[in-house]
Order: sequence, then C-alpha cells, then structure tokens
Amino acid sequence: MTPSLPITLDDVRAAADRIKGVVHRTPVLRSRTLDALVGAEVHLKAENLQRIGAFKIRGAYHAASRLDPEVRARGIAAYSSGNHAQAVALAARELGTTAVILMPEDAPASKRAATEGYGAEVVTYDRYTGDREAIGAALAAERGLPVIPPYDHPDVMAGQGTAALELVEEVGELGALVMPVGGGGLMAGSATAAKGLYPATRIVGVEPEAGDDTRRSLAAGERVTVPVPRTIADGQALTTPGALTFEVNRLLADAVETVTDDEIRTAMVFAFERLKTVLEPSGATGLAALLAGRVGPLPPRVGVILSGGNVSVERFAELCAR
Repeated sequence: MTPSLPITLDDVRAAADRIKGVVHRTPVLRSRTLDALVGAEVHLKAENLQRIGAFKIRGAYHAASRLDPEVRARGIAAYSSGNHAQAVALAARELGTTAVILMPEDAPASKRAATEGYGAEVVTYDRYTGDREAIGAALAAERGLPVIPPYDHPDVMAGQGTAALELVEEVGELGALVMPVGGGGLMAGSATAAKGLYPATRIVGVEPEAGDDTRRSLAAGERVTVPVPRTIADGQALTTPGALTFEVNRLLADAVETVTDDEIRTAMVFAFERLKTVLEPSGATGLAALLAGRVGPLPPRVGVILSGGNVSVERFAELCAR
C-alpha cells in the first residue's frame, strides 16, 4: 500500500485557488539555443519574475492566509536566509499583520534590505554556530507568534507546488521536471502536482555539490546531516532535508543531482545573455544541471523551475565575472 502523504494534488489545487490574484502566474520562457545545446524541448518556469523575486511567496502567503485570523493578527514569525523571509514579510503586509524574521548574519544584504522594506523586523544569528529552528522557535514563543517554516509544513509545500501546477497546465505533459532543492518544499509540492497529473513525469532535484544533504538522504533511505555548506547558492546552504518534505520526496522524487559553483555561474551567465533574465545562484541550479549534462538521458520535453532572481547588481557582476 502507498502510505498517506502530507499533501495531495487536491491540496495544491486548493492552494492555487487561494493565492490567485495575490501571486503572479509567471511566464514560461523558451530558447532555441538551449534546446539545441541539450537536445530537448525545454520549458523554463520563470519564478525569478514572481513577487519578491522567488517562488517562496506561494507557500508563505498560502500558509499565512490559512492561519486563524485572531492568531494571525498578533503577527507572524519565520526563519530564512532570504527569500522566505521576504515572502513572509510581504504575506504579512498583504494580510494586514506584522512579521519578525530570524536571518543569518551573512545573509545577502539585498535580501535583508528587501525583507525590512516589506515592513518586517529582522533578528540575526550565526548560521555556522546556531540552530535556526531552535532559535526561531524560542523567538516565536517569546513573542507569542505562530511560525511559518520555510518548507516543512503542508500548507507551504502545497503553495510551492502551484508553480509546477501552472507549468504543466500551460505546456502539458513533461517527461522530466527539474528544480533546485533546499529544504525540499518546492520539490515535494512540484512532484505532488506534476505526478498527480502525469504519473510518468520524472522528478529531478538539483543541489550544490557542497550541500548534497537531500541526495545523501535519499540514497540512505533516511535523513542525514551534512556540515553547513559553503556555496554561492546561499538559498540551498542547508544541512538536512525537512522531515515532511523528505517523507514526500523519498517516494515521489526520481533523482537528485549536484552542480558545482562554477556550473551555477555558467548558468547565470547563459540566462542573462541568452534568456535576458537574471537568476540568483540558487535559482540557477536546475538550469545548471541541464547545461552541464547532469540530467540524462533527457526526454523530448523537459520543464525547469527557475526558482529565484534575488541577487544584487554587485554580487551578480562579481559572480559572473569569474
């Protein structure tokens, strides 16, 4: 018997209805040059053009909107290296409440500035010595606030899955769907949506080579922990996959591949020069895997989620110049 999972296709569809009108339905980009390079028809879901510059607003707004209104009115707490922080901050503003966000001290300055720009209070910690979940839980308890985690929550996963739902609704069945993996929420939601509609779709996650916790966990059949990754893909610098996300991904994900920082840079440059779009390092890992030949053999039609584009001009120039 197939075990019951935390989310279903119906949950993702319900999330799509709830976030409609708040979250952008992002475009799907095409490139004949890319198709020729990889030998497949590639459909790129441009979540870098989403509100707050990343897919994270989907899950954050969906989860926040489902809180009891009296509880939500007191405010919302979250912990994040950047994109989820911005997403919760904007969701709180849209829903007429406040947010306090725990962020690592070395989070990109542009992401912290954007989070504060949406009206959130930012509290910092050292990601190399502190446990963000424990610190975040203590902060929320002290303030009496509900926590919206960045990935390990059914409402967050269902919200993230709406990106894949939109993609397959627009372009039809895909032989493979490739996306970045951090805590696993995007992959869990996307796999639920894509395989719920087209069971034969191959789900491929991509991690930075320095932080392959999900790949190792899937190989081991249980969650494993790696040292804090040192990678340009700051949104994927995690040490272990989420408990709920891993529960979904170990059954629905077909593979997790890794890419180097140099391969990520190459993908960022390709996206800028050939697609005329800006990707942050974490947002480019799916494309990087495709360009580097990490995903194969490729089926005739492939989808890739470009998960985010939050990178400062200075940082983008520095990375691409290398």
